[in-house]
Amino acid sequence: MGTDDMQNNANLLRVKKIVCDRLELDENDVTLTSLFREEHGSDSLQSIEILAALESEFDIEIDQAHLAGMVNVQGVYEVVAEIQGW
Repeated sequence: MGTDDMQNNANLLRVKKIVCDRLELDENDVTLTSLFREEHGSDSLQSIEILAALESEFDIEIDQAHLAGMVNVQGVYEVVAEIQGW
């Protein structure tokens, strides 16, 4: 695994931890593609909390228009990665 791959994996794990903390879920219960609302019972307030936590953790600004794609860990990671330039 190259350095970039290891960094991307570390960033993905950071994103997943933030998501699981806000959804109050065990990280082992959440896959990259499991849907927050349909599979884990999350609500729109939790989506806003995830967004705010990501902005704080990564010192970025995420437009709320991105929320539509932030339905699972993979989607959240892709939004953060795009903004961060990973």
